[in-house]
Amino acid sequence: MNVSKLSLVVFACAALLAGEASAKGCLAGAAVGGVAGHVAGKHAVIGAGVGCVVGRHQANKKDRAAAASQAAATPATGASVPAK
Repeated sequence: MNVSKLSLVVFACAALLAGEASAKGCLAGAAVGGVAGHVAGKHAVIGAGVGCVVGRHQANKKDRAAAASQAAATPATGASVPAK
């Protein structure tokens, strides 16, 4: 039974990695979620899936915040109206 669960997790991770080249946060989230799910009641596969989703969300949120802070730090360029 453990071999089939392990193969399912490996297949799911391979499918996720093949579908998206930028898996920031997914692998770390899946690892943490899998361990937490296993400890919380033998739900490692569900925990890994949820952990992947949460990890991707956190990585996207971090990327958006970094882009916003970089945009705020960069002075706006463009044509300005000369003062008369």
